Amino acid sequence: MDFSCKVNSVKAAKLTRNQRIACEPVTLLTQLTASTSTTLHRLGCAFILLAGGIACCAHAQSAYPARPVRVIVGFPPGSGTDMLARFVGNKLTERLGQQVVVDNRPGANGIIAAELVAKAAPDGHTLLAMSISHTMNAAVYKLPFDAVKSFTPITQLGAGPLVLVANTAFPANNVKSLIDLATAKPNTITYAISGTGGINHFAGGLFARITGVQLVNVPYKGGAQALTDLIGGQVQLMFGTAAITLAQIRAGRMKPLGVSTQKRWPLLPDIPTIAESGAPGYEMNTWWGMLGPAGMPPAIVSRLNSDITAILAQPESVKRLEAEGALPSPMPSAEFTRVLSTEIEKWTRVARDASIKVE
Repeated sequence: MDFSCKVNSVKAAKLTRNQRIACEPVTLLTQLTASTSTTLHRLGCAFILLAGGIACCAHAQSAYPARPVRVIVGFPPGSGTDMLARFVGNKLTERLGQQVVVDNRPGANGIIAAELVAKAAPDGHTLLAMSISHTMNAAVYKLPFDAVKSFTPITQLGAGPLVLVANTAFPANNVKSLIDLATAKPNTITYAISGTGGINHFAGGLFARITGVQLVNVPYKGGAQALTDLIGGQVQLMFGTAAITLAQIRAGRMKPLGVSTQKRWPLLPDIPTIAESGAPGYEMNTWWGMLGPAGMPPAIVSRLNSDITAILAQPESVKRLEAEGALPSPMPSAEFTRVLSTEIEKWTRVARDASIKVE
């Protein structure tokens, strides 16, 4: 039987029961075909939109950097942080294909520079070269930002020890003798600090917290004057970086009592650690790192981390860091985030126990 199923309601009413049954599969097939076509059309549009989005994201990431990258440094030209930022920045320029410019914004122990970066667009074109002082600031200052959450940690750059040095006339020649002397004569032994709440101050506070002895800190406006007075005998001790103390030690102008790291430092293998010499558990490193504003795209963070890690693996980089008394210490972004949090917790405890306060 041959008939058309495309009938109007009047014709459909005149169809026999068998004719209506015969038409139903054809009508259903037509409806399914139309529905499937609509679904496929929608899926096709969705795929095109998704593919376009992926292509746009890929293009945005591959276009980084789109302009010069600014690395803000919270310390003056010639400082350890500045010199390391310039060295890494020059190498990074070659790898990124865009100029990396160092912008010095000294003041407030690096807080001014950090605030600028915290407020910058998180597109990877504004970065912060910082040091361990970033975590110590969080322990003693009321900051206009969160020292961890306001930033995207990219990687640590390098790390090294502080060296506990003494004037050559100081009666103790090792850490144990120093502890014995300070215990017998509390609050009589002086140590130089380059500003209240600085790294030397925290080093002395940690020493007091672990050993129970009380030393007297003598504030200076900078490390150079502190070093001069240590050599001259106006102050007895100092926790100084290897970069500023090593030459004086070799020249016989001061004597080392110990290094602050957990293990003996490869560049100073003959100097024992403070921990092994009488203060078990004493450990601190001075270090530098790179941060960006919070919310940076993971692909840009990954690229910067990869490029900086490759730069720090070069022999020239190792030699440059050794001049600062440090060694390369790159690490994944997630690990550097944990380091920041752990250090802030540590220095907050030290600041409380040693009554380290800033006005």
